Amino acid sequence: MGTAKDYIQNMDHPEDRAQEGKAQAREKQIIRTSMIGIGANAALAGFKAAVGLMTHSIAIVLDAVNNLSDAGSSLITIIGTKLAGKQPDKKHPFGHGRVEYLSALLISVIVLYAGITSLIESVKKILHPSSPDYTTVSLVIVGVAVLVKIILGRYVKRVGEKVNSDSLVNSGTDAMLDSVISASTLVAAILYLTAGISLEAWLGAIISIVIIKSGIDMLRETISQLLGESVDAEFARAIKKTVLSFPGVSGAYDLVLNNYGPDAYNGSIHIEVPDTYTASELDELIRSITMKVYEEHQVILTAVGVYSVNTGEDEAARMRDRIYEEVRAQQYVNQVHGFYVNEDKKTIRFDVVVSFDAPDRRKVWAEVCEKVQKMYPDYTLMIAMDSDFSEA
Repeated sequence: MGTAKDYIQNMDHPEDRAQEGKAQAREKQIIRTSMIGIGANAALAGFKAAVGLMTHSIAIVLDAVNNLSDAGSSLITIIGTKLAGKQPDKKHPFGHGRVEYLSALLISVIVLYAGITSLIESVKKILHPSSPDYTTVSLVIVGVAVLVKIILGRYVKRVGEKVNSDSLVNSGTDAMLDSVISASTLVAAILYLTAGISLEAWLGAIISIVIIKSGIDMLRETISQLLGESVDAEFARAIKKTVLSFPGVSGAYDLVLNNYGPDAYNGSIHIEVPDTYTASELDELIRSITMKVYEEHQVILTAVGVYSVNTGEDEAARMRDRIYEEVRAQQYVNQVHGFYVNEDKKTIRFDVVVSFDAPDRRKVWAEVCEKVQKMYPDYTLMIAMDSDFSEA
């Protein structure tokens, strides 16, 4: 069975063209923002390096190095975005979107490395101090740098959040941190000029520790995304709502979404439909669901499973309600679905969703099986322990 995207492309659907245009616009915006970051950081690095060397200020020199690493981070963001935009191929059929996570990971490592090297240099200066020689021009340049970094950081982070680019968000966060660093350097310079107290080396050490912490936080978040995080609960509910909008679909469960880059999802879902549906009716329904989910949420459903619902059997409905009430009362049971009774074979089947918070999920499932078996000893049970991968 082809994917929703295949159907839409074959039909030259306007929704698909709109999504392609949106992806291209996103790429252009990320690259444009990164180019602005490269230009601003390169200029700041040059000015700060010159001022730092002239005034013998270790804090300003380290700040200049940090600006240079920021320019490199923006370059990595551009390269990562271009690579992530490559079309799927035989070796990578789900595309190259995860390259963006790798570029964000690399930026995190650069920030962490910059912090560690800065800390080493600051410790050296603490052990072997030297007096800085500030000038009015140097202080003005540092003051301007503070304003530039605040504006640049807010802009880059805002764009990153808008286009869902972790690389840009990381770069913007780092730029905001730089503004604090530059402001601290300015305070230290004023303190030295007014009171004759030199805190350069100690300030450099504090700055380095802040940078290291920022790098670790970025690294932790990016690794978490690469490992695979649960999908946003609100997003999952929106998809299920779309599926439930189709006549005949009484339930939507077991939504599994696999992320292949920012806003790039493939997944599967189960639907409950009457047991009177023919194969032809199911085929048409599944194709329609697949296409609508892609059009509204840009999620490609590679599989839509089916749970049948008893129709025209009042006893089956009463059994379902009774079992659901008893099972839901069990601690750590989040949901029961997919219920069906086959009177000819004397079987009862359903899925029970056990929370990940349960100390022993299999024990909870076993207790459910035991409880239902006591309720209906003459029936063979087919109870599957299920997971809610969008559990909040």
